[in-house]
Amino acid sequence: MARQRMGQHFLSDSAWRKRILETLPRGASDVWVEIGAGHGEMTQLLAAPGRRVIAIEADARLAESLRQKTLGRPSVWPGVEVLTGNVLSVDFATIVSGRFRIYGNLPYYITSPILHHLFDFAGQIDSIHVVIQFEVAARIAAGPGHRAYGYLSAACQFYTRPEIVLRIPPGAFRPPPKVTSALLKMSLPGERAALAIADEKRFLGFVQACFSQKRKTLRNNLRAVASDELLHGALAAISLSPDTRAEQLSLPQFAALYKHLHGDSAAGL
Repeated sequence: MARQRMGQHFLSDSAWRKRILETLPRGASDVWVEIGAGHGEMTQLLAAPGRRVIAIEADARLAESLRQKTLGRPSVWPGVEVLTGNVLSVDFATIVSGRFRIYGNLPYYITSPILHHLFDFAGQIDSIHVVIQFEVAARIAAGPGHRAYGYLSAACQFYTRPEIVLRIPPGAFRPPPKVTSALLKMSLPGERAALAIADEKRFLGFVQACFSQKRKTLRNNLRAVASDELLHGALAAISLSPDTRAEQLSLPQFAALYKHLHGDSAAGL
């Protein structure tokens, strides 16, 4: 019940667990960090000789139960370490010295904060594989011009290349959620590798401001940080019309607009 209050649904269907496993990279020396390990539904499948798995579980009772399982049968759970704690407080650089992959069955209500926290360690992460609400996965994977495209799409695509791999029905979980879920694969790096933004946090803050009122034009959304004249000139300089909305821009276009404004005296950008 504690996990249900925390928004977690256990992936109880073994057939779906195997289907998910078949989509994951199978490097013999991969290091996996699992978010929301629960009873170990996926932990044992991630584990293999030579592979390290760090299983993070916020529920202390579940974490201790899983820890006892791994200690009691080390041959079945090779290389598994169980950490008790909130993933949002985890400093991944202190628990993994090199590169790693993420697997997680994420509580749906904090999907975005978890992903943003992971992006702070993007330089160490090879890929992220998460089970989340299907509608959120669709937003993350949506491209410019799509009605679902927004700030979350742009931020995730700045760091990763997202792809919906599986659509998972509620019946695969216990207790079943009220929504359809998806396995989202996010390969790194995303577009940040080519955009060469010096201050990434500042850039993403700019992108978020562009989307602050999605149906309004960029000129309306950015009036608080730059004059209309400057915005009009910046849009014209990168061949965008004055009535352009954020949902129409690709990340390279956001970067071009940001750099053009930042190169002038656009206070606050």
